Amino acid sequence: MKPTLLIVDIQNDYFTGGKMELTGMDAACENASKLLSWFRGKNHPVVFIQHLATKPNATFFIPGTSGAEIHQSIMPFSNETVIIKHFPNSFRGTSLQQFLQQYGLNELVICGAMTHMCIDTTTRAAADLGYSCKLIADACATRDLVFDGKKVQADQVQTAYLAALNGSFAQVISTEQFLSSDFNK
Repeated sequence: MKPTLLIVDIQNDYFTGGKMELTGMDAACENASKLLSWFRGKNHPVVFIQHLATKPNATFFIPGTSGAEIHQSIMPFSNETVIIKHFPNSFRGTSLQQFLQQYGLNELVICGAMTHMCIDTTTRAAADLGYSCKLIADACATRDLVFDGKKVQADQVQTAYLAALNGSFAQVISTEQFLSSDFNK
């Protein structure tokens, strides 16, 4: 069975100078690019998820802006699938599940942004729908969060969310583990 690479929301607004800059986005994108090269080299399916804001008060991923565009370092080829979403969950209101079912794809390798939002909800939804998921920890990025007046550093947010997903919803591994071991068989 061919695994499918699911690249979630690696868009310009998440990078330096963007409207929702994330911690570690450059490194995450570099690792996503390595995964993309591997998948393309094996002729395995790749699906790009692009979030476009629809709420009137949205501050990032505004349709028609450069911030909403997929980052140039992982630009989709014309024969690769791009699915537009409007919610954190990549399955909600999209054709993702129908696409995966149409081609009998049930093994997902997930990367992208934001770990605490779209990666979390997409991974949980995929597992609930019966997909086997590998989540590539160092090909994901997040940001600092604040709750009840307390700041939670991005690295702590990243660790907490990956720990919560690991085992129950996905096998959480690194890019190197995926590329160099039995994880990609």
